[in-house]
Amino acid sequence: MMRSPDPFLTALIGAVLLATAFPVKGSATEFLGHVTNILIMAMFFMQGIRLERRAVVENIRNWKLQGLVLLCSFVLFPLIGMGLHAFMPEILDDATWQGVLFLCCLPSTVQSSIALTSIAGGNVAASICAATLSNIAGIFLTPVLVALVLHKQGVWSANSVMDIASQLLLPFLAGQLLQPMLHAWAHRRKKIISILDRSSILLVVYTAFSHAVVMGIWSRFSARELLLLALVDMGILLSVLGISWGASRLCGFSSRDEVAIVLCGSKKSLASGIPMANVIFPDGIAGFVVLPLILYHQIQLFLCTLIARRYRRKHESGS
Repeated sequence: MMRSPDPFLTALIGAVLLATAFPVKGSATEFLGHVTNILIMAMFFMQGIRLERRAVVENIRNWKLQGLVLLCSFVLFPLIGMGLHAFMPEILDDATWQGVLFLCCLPSTVQSSIALTSIAGGNVAASICAATLSNIAGIFLTPVLVALVLHKQGVWSANSVMDIASQLLLPFLAGQLLQPMLHAWAHRRKKIISILDRSSILLVVYTAFSHAVVMGIWSRFSARELLLLALVDMGILLSVLGISWGASRLCGFSSRDEVAIVLCGSKKSLASGIPMANVIFPDGIAGFVVLPLILYHQIQLFLCTLIARRYRRKHESGS
């Protein structure tokens, strides 16, 4: 039975098409820039409220599992990305490779990692902890990794440090401090907050792609080049899936823990990645940088859903 397309993915494509047809220009660009900065701060503030410290504390004792997921997110991914870039630099242009390498430096997702682990019958508590730790670590590690992997001085300057601290880290820490008072309130309104989060991401995508359209993004990409980018994204994902599966087997993890490692360690966060790209990269580059991430997001959801269902059938059959 065919599943209907994910509404958010459809809306994401719609935001790209809208930016292509009606890119923001002139004084509206500056206004939307201020709006997106405020929305990014609000998103990380809400992340701070929703990411439960208790889940981290309860599962941090399984340090081997958590460490393996973090290694996948922040070591294995960058190594694979840099390896592909070193051996096949000519298949993508420099701006697109920046986007691929930026993708490799991002933390795991929270919602889809947990949801797919649950579908697969895996260790959901460990998945919550792993995804939470990955996102907290990503606030600190992603900008550092981007500077190291891309070898660009401007990515890690005093101004970028201040931007990241003011737009990402401080709102997140404020949310964590206010979590005891606001967590119940946020839980009761999680559907509304989820809609606002996704709407914010769509606006950030629209703004970033508007800059890229004005800079001529679509005149630089042919259908062949987009296909090559999708194949590079898929190659990275399949490599991480295979290595994380093999490592979990080699380390003797249980089947339920293996699910959490494979499905959390292979994810990359669109919700964190697009705001971070908007902060770390100049306006004219951000739209180019997020294109590999948008494609990867769709590929990871499709392939990992198939894997989760396979794990579920395996568990139900008792094999």
